[in-house]
Amino acid sequence: MRWPKGVVRPTVQYSEAFKIQIVGELERELAPVEQVRRKYGIGVGVIQGWLAKYGHGMRGKIIRVQTPREIDELKKLKQRVKLLEKALADANVELALEKAYTQLACEQAGVQNVEEFKKKAAGKQRTLF
Repeated sequence: MRWPKGVVRPTVQYSEAFKIQIVGELERELAPVEQVRRKYGIGVGVIQGWLAKYGHGMRGKIIRVQTPREIDELKKLKQRVKLLEKALADANVELALEKAYTQLACEQAGVQNVEEFKKKAAGKQRTLF
């Protein structure tokens, strides 16, 4: 069923027994997933998750073939993600320290409003040029 634009589709929760029944039907009859999905009105991609969780390995498995170059590129990308995650964590720590130092400076200067202090300090900064 197609829902009109702007209409929120109700959330459907399927029982474990129903999920197992659908996976069994797919594995026994080897029917196309799209056909079974439409037959029961199940959302796109939902059945793939069921196959992975409840299936016996007859369907829903993805075999990925990669060249050595692709494998190396994937390793490099994963390493880069780790480095970026570390850099982000370091930046968050630095920001937290900066906020704490600013708060401490405000308390020692007797300033109640940190935002006001920042505005005043920004106005007093001088450029070197």
